[in-house]
Amino acid sequence: MGNVVRLPTESVTPAALRASPTLAQTVYLRRGLRQPGGKLPLFDLDGQRVEDDIVCACIEAGWAEPWFANKLKPDWLVCKLTEAGRTIIGG
Repeated sequence: MGNVVRLPTESVTPAALRASPTLAQTVYLRRGLRQPGGKLPLFDLDGQRVEDDIVCACIEAGWAEPWFANKLKPDWLVCKLTEAGRTIIGG
């Protein structure tokens, strides 16, 4: 577990709660609710890689944050839900 990136704990910002995720972003974020540590998926339900724009938009909104580097696929961003993300999707 030495690869885990420790980021500062965030508070749920009003701006993050005012925005509304798209349907694709909501599906992506909800899948993290059932995973240890809120890990978000790399692949969608059809086995396709989650689009980078979905991941980046969720990070920019404060609903997801990078978690650790993937040594096998360094260009893949492994993320987890933030408290704002859990709040916005009702988790």
